Amino acid sequence: MNNLFLANQVQPFGAWTYILLALLVAVEGPVMTLAGAVASSAGYLNPYLVFLSASVGNLTADVLWYSLGYLGKREWLLHYGRWFGITESMLDRIHQDIHDHIQKILFTAKMTLGFVIPTLVAAGLSRVPFKRWFGFLFLAECLWTGTLVLVGHFFGQYVQTLERDLEWISLGGAALFVVGIIVYIAYRHSQQTKNG
Repeated sequence: MNNLFLANQVQPFGAWTYILLALLVAVEGPVMTLAGAVASSAGYLNPYLVFLSASVGNLTADVLWYSLGYLGKREWLLHYGRWFGITESMLDRIHQDIHDHIQKILFTAKMTLGFVIPTLVAAGLSRVPFKRWFGFLFLAECLWTGTLVLVGHFFGQYVQTLERDLEWISLGGAALFVVGIIVYIAYRHSQQTKNG
């Protein structure tokens, strides 16, 4: 009832609000998406345009991270990566794995909020063609942003609690992702030791 009253009393903001929201989401995705969704639940913004703005902002940031990796040089990574034990054979194997499994890796990284940036940079460094991964990223973005907008819109008053829970969920997903990477690297290292 209160939301209906607010929706009738508040004049919708102009198109510049959605452009600003897209820019803010590009910088700080989930929190700004939830903020836009809460504003839509109060009648200040259109939830469909919040979804569109948040999706465009996130996808723009993702393409920029991929482009940054694409502009990077493998030689630079080999030169500075040796301090972390990165070898040419390790980079070759990661390069091959990224090419073989980019859709699964990127979809998982996007849905867990963790490591999507390193995954996109690695895809760029590995020169994975845009058309091979963008569809999966788009699907994950629609699912993730759509969920945030729905939750924020319908449960606006509970968003502060949700933001804390989202941080824990994100942290848990990131921890699982790190454990998976460590297990993968340990497995590859043991395989190289057996073969070499």
